[in-house]
Amino acid sequence: MPSVLSLLSLAASAAAPIELGDAAQAAAAAAPHVAGELDILKLVIGASLPVKLVMGLLLAASLMSWTIILGKRSALERAKKTATEFEERFWSGGDLAALFKEVSAPGKDSEGLAGIFEAGFREFARLRSRRTMDPRIMVEGAQRAMRAAAGREVDRLEKDLEFLANVGSISPYIGLFGTVWGIMIAFMDLSGAKTATIATVAPPISEALIATAMGLFAAIPAVWAFNRFSNLVERLNVRFDAFQEEFSSILQRQAHIEDNH
Repeated sequence: MPSVLSLLSLAASAAAPIELGDAAQAAAAAAPHVAGELDILKLVIGASLPVKLVMGLLLAASLMSWTIILGKRSALERAKKTATEFEERFWSGGDLAALFKEVSAPGKDSEGLAGIFEAGFREFARLRSRRTMDPRIMVEGAQRAMRAAAGREVDRLEKDLEFLANVGSISPYIGLFGTVWGIMIAFMDLSGAKTATIATVAPPISEALIATAMGLFAAIPAVWAFNRFSNLVERLNVRFDAFQEEFSSILQRQAHIEDNH
């Protein structure tokens, strides 16, 4: 007949797997809770004041960049569309004087090629009204007026591109500054701790690294947009220059015809 001690040992051995299973379940249940603590919002809120200021600056720069990107994209698409439409009207063979009256009508703001054409034709007509004016001087005056109008148009299209370039080049360094500052503060806080494990080091380091991530988040779209918009402005500028050359040739022929008569 088994003794009492034998029965107790059997009961203990049977209960051991159950206790280990309960411990494994408890560890598994605690794991999601630990992973859930790595929340971006909590890390931002828990960051030090200088790092928060850096994050706020980068967030403001990112918002301003996206505002400029959306507005500039719409403006450049409109400039391309109006340039194409005006070229079609200009080369349709219609009367240039009638086209000038159309684009220079009161209350109408001529932009792009229309504004360049208006400036050149207006100056040419003003100089032509002086009957004794040399044809070459009339054409040169129209060319100067068109160059000035084209320069103003390019300046308008390039507006705010400098801001995108600055955000793209400076934001990573601002984010890196916030990261270095956060890591420095984290190590200073850990210097007084008796023990430093991964669990104690990871949160402050993660808070600091968010600043670098935000710097890249602000810089990458700004750099992409600056390169793309600069290319579009350059293409429009080439179209402006080509139109000025072609229109100058037309004005030169017209000036010599009138001079011969």
